[in-house]
Amino acid sequence: MTGSDASPADSPSSLPSSPSPSPSSFRLAYVPGVTPSKWVRVWNERLPDVPLTLLALTPAEAFGALREGAADAGLVRLPVDRDDLSAIPLYTETTVVVIPKDHLLAAAEEVTVEDLAEELVLHPLDDTLGWEQLPGLPANERPATTADAIELVAAGVGVLAVPQSLARLHHRKDLTYRTLTEVPQSRVALSWRAADEAPDLVEEFIGIVRGRTVNSTRGRRAEAQKGQKQPKDQKQRKSGATPGRSGKPGAGSRTAGKSAGRKPGGAGGSGRGRTGGKPRKRS
Repeated sequence: MTGSDASPADSPSSLPSSPSPSPSSFRLAYVPGVTPSKWVRVWNERLPDVPLTLLALTPAEAFGALREGAADAGLVRLPVDRDDLSAIPLYTETTVVVIPKDHLLAAAEEVTVEDLAEELVLHPLDDTLGWEQLPGLPANERPATTADAIELVAAGVGVLAVPQSLARLHHRKDLTYRTLTEVPQSRVALSWRAADEAPDLVEEFIGIVRGRTVNSTRGRRAEAQKGQKQPKDQKQRKSGATPGRSGKPGAGSRTAGKSAGRKPGGAGGSGRGRTGGKPRKRS
């Protein structure tokens, strides 16, 4: 499955049964809610000879794929176990509360924790927000997944706080969501197996997600550019040399060392006036 064929609804069963690393391909895992399409598009433009395969996995499966070598890198949610994985944060998501369209809170632009005091707040087992204390009233049981919690909200059983991308992923016509303030937020990161130095293809993808230009990207492209001869005009710019006469003292100018002051009797003391030409004859 290539980047053009992948979608958030891809089954976790797309995970290869056994690792088969290849230097001519790049396997990128991503968790629900994360959309890697813009980075995949840049990858295909810069490295058309290196196929990028997308693996849509649950958070637990994504970390397992990275550790087992079934994925070269992954777009996951923090926290990441730094004992065996490396990670760089990419962005922080807005937290929203998912509610029925006819709910009283649907009339508000933003919702606070205090607004949820009398609400049954669902807490799925795959929660990504890491609550220290869940707001509202606790449910008797925790839904197994966020998808299950969405079904309960649609049935009128409680509300659900999630990253905005997950609310969009599980969109339903009978549900809506509002920004939830002063609550934990989910942070998305790029992760790969810990090593002294990231592999070349991982470094290429790091450059893409960080917005590096083609010339500044590290990895294979940078290595390929080493040792190439520089154009002559580029060398001159680096050395500070300027073609032609500079006209500065000591740089080949004929006026070097002469005083710029004016002497009595006109320019240069010639006595011929300002024009410096011959005096006119009187008729």
